[in-house]
Amino acid sequence: MLRVLCLLAVVDSVLLLDSGMLFPRESASREVKELNGLWAFRADISPSRNQGFEEAWYKSRLIESGPVIDMPVPASYNDITQDPSLRTFTGWVWYEREVVVPTRWITDEEIRVVLRVGSAHYYSVVWVNGVKVTEHNGGHLPFEAEIGSVIRKDPTAKCRITIAVNNTLTLETLPPGTIQYMNDPTRYPKGFFVQNIFFDFFNYAGIHRSVLLYTTPKAFYVDDITVVTDFSDNAGLVNYKVSVKGSAAATLKLTLMDKEGHCVASSSGSVGALKVADVKLWWPYLMHENPGYLYSLEVHLTAANDKSTSEDVYLLPVGIRTVKVSSTQFLINNKPFYFHGVNKHEDSDIRGKGFDWPLIVKDFNLMKWMGANSFRTSHYPYAEEILQMCDQHGIVVIDECPGVGIKDIRSFGNASLTHHLVVMDELVRRDKNHPSVVMWSVANEPASEMPPENNEHAMASKHFQDLISPLQHVARCVFFPQAPYVDVVCVNSYFSWYHDPGYLEVIPIQLNTQFEDWYAKYQKPIIQSEYGADTLPGLHNDPPLMFTEEYQQAVLQHYHNVFDQKRKHYVIGELIWNFADFMTVQGITRVVGNKKGVFTRQRQPKAAAFILKERYWRLANETGKLPYWTKYPCSL
Repeated sequence: MLRVLCLLAVVDSVLLLDSGMLFPRESASREVKELNGLWAFRADISPSRNQGFEEAWYKSRLIESGPVIDMPVPASYNDITQDPSLRTFTGWVWYEREVVVPTRWITDEEIRVVLRVGSAHYYSVVWVNGVKVTEHNGGHLPFEAEIGSVIRKDPTAKCRITIAVNNTLTLETLPPGTIQYMNDPTRYPKGFFVQNIFFDFFNYAGIHRSVLLYTTPKAFYVDDITVVTDFSDNAGLVNYKVSVKGSAAATLKLTLMDKEGHCVASSSGSVGALKVADVKLWWPYLMHENPGYLYSLEVHLTAANDKSTSEDVYLLPVGIRTVKVSSTQFLINNKPFYFHGVNKHEDSDIRGKGFDWPLIVKDFNLMKWMGANSFRTSHYPYAEEILQMCDQHGIVVIDECPGVGIKDIRSFGNASLTHHLVVMDELVRRDKNHPSVVMWSVANEPASEMPPENNEHAMASKHFQDLISPLQHVARCVFFPQAPYVDVVCVNSYFSWYHDPGYLEVIPIQLNTQFEDWYAKYQKPIIQSEYGADTLPGLHNDPPLMFTEEYQQAVLQHYHNVFDQKRKHYVIGELIWNFADFMTVQGITRVVGNKKGVFTRQRQPKAAAFILKERYWRLANETGKLPYWTKYPCSL
């Protein structure tokens, strides 16, 4: 299971995408109404899974067409009930919520009202008061629709939002899957089928992130902002580009403020640069005594037409930093950065992949406790709020698209390539301004036997190079060693686990050979992007046996010995697989999920967590030169 995970290229300058996906923030001109809570819910259990569309369930209240149950949003629906068929359900499910919209939003036609879904897995169709307003293909990124004209048709009625979500995975989705029908009536019930997947985590489904209504001015508003930062000596530079919808004659004023609210730079016009004297750089956690420093960029738009004057204000957090890669180093703000962190999943008891603030804060406390300075969003984009936390606390992110489990040759056609490119466009559009994001990940462990000119992911990587080549100092993950435009090689390997299981003595030899071979081939720095071993908490044996805590500790220590040799030369990081145990499909190789976490699924430490804690704090003090009083930080 030795896999080339990714290759990275570094780029910088400015890019403006066709339309924006700014995170909804309240301001003097914008309001946000959260629609989280209990929604009416029904799974379409018809053999075709299409009864809801045939009977147009969206045209009236969902309860009028059949029974409904309560379903929390955000949450995966799989583990909420005691119905085993719902846990593994594949097909359309229906959500509905009636919302009271503020009267002013309806009566004032100069207000633009937008419905936004943070994430719904996988394919979604949305209606408001029976009128289809949008649909979206993809399970991990936001989508939205302007609904003002719909809700104003009957100002006295409640706003009824209906969302149909289908979690079916095909060879053209990301991640891919197949539907297998079992037609032998002597072995299976009539109509029996299963969803086959090619990845090692549970296919949780539902509305996973917040559903919001938010407003902007209708006539003119800030649609998108792109920032690219740099610095020289003690002066910072924020290059910006602002996209405005509705007026070519808009007046823009931009003000950059420090944490105390003091203006440090200002400008006007849609394209320009803000120069910051005595700049405070954005530094990673444990690399500086003041990590995660953020300025606030206020974009103030004033525009007028024959009827009215409109004002829009948007506040964007900005971290000033640079990223560069040499043949042996990864540099943040021109200083060597060593990744000592984790791979994670959005996964927890009951809520599945549903967004949950207590869990997120707990995870950040645990990462900071163990001295982790980075993580990879394996294997899909995480919630925007998580990236905001990373910005604030200096946790470095490898931002990964959901291209995991791409194994079947039928997934390498034009249709899947087109969808892959759309997903990457959406990912960049959403996350391009986060200082914590230093790499884009195109896929995880895809099949790479095909020549690059026929390989979807090599083609996607080339498109991605063109897409982000103007973006701010962010490295690009490409997953094919044939690609000529790379800077970092990332490798997943599980020596003495999937290879030579139980023989710890092979790790130093095989890991050293792995590093030497890849570096000799590409002369690029290397990140060990996955390594680890399954461990059942509380299971012990000496000498170490597989699945015991002692074996997990021994695997880590053997890997670490080689890392310490190679990081003196060209190894620039190590990311353990995994931060915490997570759920998978049922199977003979998994006992209620993947147990490679150094924490349990309930976020309790295994012995390996203390091994990493000691190591990561030692690495931080070597590479960050921090005083030892920072060794035991307070909670967030």
